Amino acid sequence: MKPPPFTYHAPETLDEALDALARAGDDGKVLAGGQSLIPLLNMRLAAPGHLIDINRVTELDTVEVTPEGVWAGALARHARVERSDEAAAVQPLLRAALRHVAHPVVRNRGTVVGSLAHADPAAELPAVLAVLGGSVEAASSRGRRTVPAAEFFAGPLESSLRRGELAVRAFFPALPERSGAAFAEVSRRHGDYAMAGAAAVVALDDDQRVCSARVAYLSIAATPLVLDLTASLDRRPPVTCDWAAAAGYARDHIDPDGDIHATAAYRRHLAGVLTERTLRAAAQEAL
Repeated sequence: MKPPPFTYHAPETLDEALDALARAGDDGKVLAGGQSLIPLLNMRLAAPGHLIDINRVTELDTVEVTPEGVWAGALARHARVERSDEAAAVQPLLRAALRHVAHPVVRNRGTVVGSLAHADPAAELPAVLAVLGGSVEAASSRGRRTVPAAEFFAGPLESSLRRGELAVRAFFPALPERSGAAFAEVSRRHGDYAMAGAAAVVALDDDQRVCSARVAYLSIAATPLVLDLTASLDRRPPVTCDWAAAAGYARDHIDPDGDIHATAAYRRHLAGVLTERTLRAAAQEAL
């Protein structure tokens, strides 16, 4: 299979890339890792008139780790972030989730920001960004803006990026003190898209009681679905928390679709199982 015809652009600076995007308008697509875009082109599911390849824009190939969190530039590959001990120390949920992204050959080329911009509700990183309350920085010839995760994902394969905008980097906040995180998913084979997945963050107060518990789900809704399960845990120490009650609350507050991979009922069941599993693990990490 071959892609439809397009005009190829190979900018070497961010300004050149933004200029090419502005001129392409709605008829432009950005190529970074290409692990999602190239198959779409080859299957003729996308037919942009202009392809803007940003791989020569080296200023976007960055991973910056600060006490506040991890900044991943638009050309930061999955594998680079996954292997970064500094990033894992500040935000361990990144490494935990990235290990589930496809296979090593895909992670060697695919990009963190590209996965977010692709906005696939079955992908791991959108759920991670959502549960952490992270953000995406978008740039265009008009300037820059920061888009919170809660506003970034507009629908299946649809972000809130505007015409001419490029997602230049993403911010994954650090875990606060006395907090833990965990990730789990269920797929038919390792590397397949998950039938359901969950990313959990649990925080404890000074008395070692659960004061915050949030879970984001993938492959459950049209966008990453985040549930605050704090109230269902009744501010108890992790050892006495009713994790099953939290799982029940989650099952009652999701409305998954069924497809050829899993029925809606099975996805609801998986969401409950993964809620309990990830909350327990995250609480243990917080101790």
